[in-house]
Amino acid sequence: MHRYPRATAAALAAALAALAASALTAAPAHAAAAPGPVARIVVSPQGGHGPAADGRHVSTLQEAQKLARTLSGKADVIVSLAGGTYRLAEPWKLTSADSGRNGHTVTWQALPGEQPVLSGGQQVTGWTLKDAADNIYAAPVPVGADSRQLYVDGSLAPRAAVSISRSDVKITPTGMTIVNPALDYLASLPQQSRIELESQNSFTDRYAPVQSISGSTITMQQPAWNNNNWGYDTLASPFAGGSLQLENSYSFLKTAGQWYLDPQAGQLYYKAPSNWSPTSHDIELPRLTSLLQIGGSYSSPAHDITVSGIAFQHTTWLQPSTSAGYADQQSGAFLGSAFSQPSDFMTSCQSGCRLFEAARNSWSQVPAAVQVSAARGITFTGDTFAHLGQVGLGIGNDADAHASGVGLGASSVTVSGSTFTDDSGAGIVVGGVRPDAHHPSNAAMTNQDITIQGNRISGVAKDYKDMAGILSTYVTHAVISHNEVSNLAYDGIDVGWGWGANDPGGSQDYRNRGLYDYQPVYTTPTTLKNTVVTDNLIHGTKKVFHDGGSLYNLSANPGSVFEGNYIHDNQHTVGLYLDEGSRYVSLKNNVIQDSGVWAFTNAGSTNNTNDSTFDTNWYNSGATQVATGSPHNNILTGNVQVSGDSWPLAAQRVMYTAGIEPALRTPADSRPAPAGAALTAGKSSLDAGGSTTLTGTVQNFSTGRITGLKAGLDLPAGWTAEPVAPAPATLAGGATASFSWRVTAPSTVTDPLSNAAFTLKAAYRSGPEQFSTSSTARVAVAGALTSLRSFGSVPSVFGQQGDRYAILTGGNDIWGAGGQHFDEYGAIYSPGAAGPSSTLTVKVTAQQAVDPWSKAGLVLRNDLSAPGVSQGYAALVATPGNGVSLQWQDATTPGYLDQFAASVDKAVKAPVWLRLVRSGDRLSGYYSADGAGWTQVGSAITLAGAAAVQDAGMIATAHSPSAQGEADFSDFQVS
Repeated sequence: MHRYPRATAAALAAALAALAASALTAAPAHAAAAPGPVARIVVSPQGGHGPAADGRHVSTLQEAQKLARTLSGKADVIVSLAGGTYRLAEPWKLTSADSGRNGHTVTWQALPGEQPVLSGGQQVTGWTLKDAADNIYAAPVPVGADSRQLYVDGSLAPRAAVSISRSDVKITPTGMTIVNPALDYLASLPQQSRIELESQNSFTDRYAPVQSISGSTITMQQPAWNNNNWGYDTLASPFAGGSLQLENSYSFLKTAGQWYLDPQAGQLYYKAPSNWSPTSHDIELPRLTSLLQIGGSYSSPAHDITVSGIAFQHTTWLQPSTSAGYADQQSGAFLGSAFSQPSDFMTSCQSGCRLFEAARNSWSQVPAAVQVSAARGITFTGDTFAHLGQVGLGIGNDADAHASGVGLGASSVTVSGSTFTDDSGAGIVVGGVRPDAHHPSNAAMTNQDITIQGNRISGVAKDYKDMAGILSTYVTHAVISHNEVSNLAYDGIDVGWGWGANDPGGSQDYRNRGLYDYQPVYTTPTTLKNTVVTDNLIHGTKKVFHDGGSLYNLSANPGSVFEGNYIHDNQHTVGLYLDEGSRYVSLKNNVIQDSGVWAFTNAGSTNNTNDSTFDTNWYNSGATQVATGSPHNNILTGNVQVSGDSWPLAAQRVMYTAGIEPALRTPADSRPAPAGAALTAGKSSLDAGGSTTLTGTVQNFSTGRITGLKAGLDLPAGWTAEPVAPAPATLAGGATASFSWRVTAPSTVTDPLSNAAFTLKAAYRSGPEQFSTSSTARVAVAGALTSLRSFGSVPSVFGQQGDRYAILTGGNDIWGAGGQHFDEYGAIYSPGAAGPSSTLTVKVTAQQAVDPWSKAGLVLRNDLSAPGVSQGYAALVATPGNGVSLQWQDATTPGYLDQFAASVDKAVKAPVWLRLVRSGDRLSGYYSADGAGWTQVGSAITLAGAAAVQDAGMIATAHSPSAQGEADFSDFQVS
């Protein structure tokens, strides 16, 4: 084994001379840009010699680090770690002394084809069967050793825990009172101070430790209990959710796979599955709370260091086990010490209070297993951050989250091609939350130019479930691109911090809350700007917490672009979420699938959630809850709601491109079809027996050729089709091909309107794999109106069959209040049919639920062909999700509906009878289930600007900027 002596000038010269023929090499003289000499070092836990060309061989990281320091000023140093597990006795620290010098770099990497693992864990052995009846095993561990995590065969094992109902206990200022006698046994348990209560709320995941249990009284440790019970979404008063678990007692070992650690006795207990013995399995108990710390000082940062192909495993984080617990506030920020509180905080501070604002600038952050601060030019590539009891990688967090005591100050840091999984906290957290993060007192503290690209982040935040897969707070120019982020209790990617309170001029909301009694109102922008979030695949989010969004921004973020991201499987929650104070964010060309709300701005009269743009995004479900118009001035433009899975080709391209770049995908990655298909109709509506052309298009998104392309068309009953142009058999990479059919409608119709669906089905091969894709187009066939007229302020189709009518229409809305000015509808009506004393009646027989606020019903107006202008405007409409609504125009907003009254019963929907009764300028609205017994909606209203004779008819709007919906009517009468 070769060992180097202490670094002296003579030794360094000798070392360089010795390495000249082996470890130190240079590029050939003819190279266009010679990179200079390279010094190579090989680390192997087993020691021994290797080929001289590999470099100098050492047996420990410490030896390699000492040697690298002597070489980094003369050459690029590459330290290669052989495969195997390196069990660390203390965290590995790379400081400014370990940086590349004189333009050189230092790389710590895996030997090609091998997997080195840096572990902070102890493999547990010596298992014996303690309780044969319950299959509980015991093993010795060092006395005093504590951990909140245990890993069994490479997966996080759950701690011993039992679920309880909120009705089982009563929350008190000092703890809980047991209400359910079935929990009386808790008072007899040993080591009660190791028991914890976990509460999973609307967006917080809180842990509070027990102090003692006597009779039915549970006294909790302080300050954890107080800190968890004031502010927002508290343990005592969660905004939603609030499931409770008691954890960490031997008596809670009820389910196979659970474990309990007794540090006092030095014993670890594991409840094994049936026919399973821990003696033949890898069981790892974490002992360290961090593995790697990279950083220097603001004047002498660590720099030019790369870590490549190394796995980091087995850490814990013990803060929640202390008397401070884990008083979670949001996304891994928590209260870590005692604060002054109102004496009645359990009642007066359940949705914030002035003293709570005094604590805001002292929130702490969950530390990471791998920490980077006061550093520049740091690269992580191809690394694995797995089985870590905290955040995987922390970059430029506040000082309290860095073991070095120096926070922030991270610049030009790149994380690429790495994997984050089975971690207890977030995968990656960039930035801090305290004042120096957003308005640094030293310019060197600024976090900037952070790139997170091509990473796989799945199944993290397993214990601290409130954390997103990626969180970037106050960072100048963070680039988050081509990552796959999945399987999370909370959000996928979160950007920003501060709720707008630290932006120039502050926030009236936080002025009202009292924050500025404890901090200045800043006049300059924060460091958050120029964030780029592009081409990420975000799915399987929001599995526990309903608040937040799959892709989320908080506070002003000038110059930011969120583009080309694909979001799906988020439990029908929010896709794109702009929280308080979000400004200047451009969200474009994103695909949001199956969300409950596809776009949301948390905008109120006292915050500045303003001036952002949602442009050409595609979504197939969910409400649009964006505050447009003054004073918020957010913009919705070009967004497209599609039906089902009929995504346009541009959206399908986003779905293919998002996530790991196609050329870098492995069989384990999401692998969408490499080609997309679209079907379009030459005419959207026909008369009976009419014809139109359907054009199919297949586009190859990949760079490789697709072969064996076959395309077919599924027809609705009664239609016929003749091929016009066939599909080609092959398609080159990036190419597009079109083909077509001539289709003819049935010669007769039986319904007012038939919205026929045609499906293009295409199959092809890409390499050895077989793929298929499809697309749907619709063509409406309508019966002609016999006596009534029709008008659409947006493209609409109208049909009649006897006394039955149908309207197929789009439209954002018919509403002109709250900054909206929409009068987009389709109407079938009788001109001048309603005089001063008139009654309109109709049955809304069916209504397509494009949106909960889609509308269909009766309308009165001076002139229904003059949208946005004509007065005397009122409508009584049914909706799919908000009951029956009477809406009318007041005198100050001519041409738009801006007043409304709603039915008490919000479950009322089609089929339903509606009636409008006009008496002079007074109007009343009613609804009925059977056309006999009527219920009034609100009270009689004044019909402003009504002419003596008005148009009367049926009206519908889809409440969507792009999708159409059908409304069906019968028995329309004006009397």
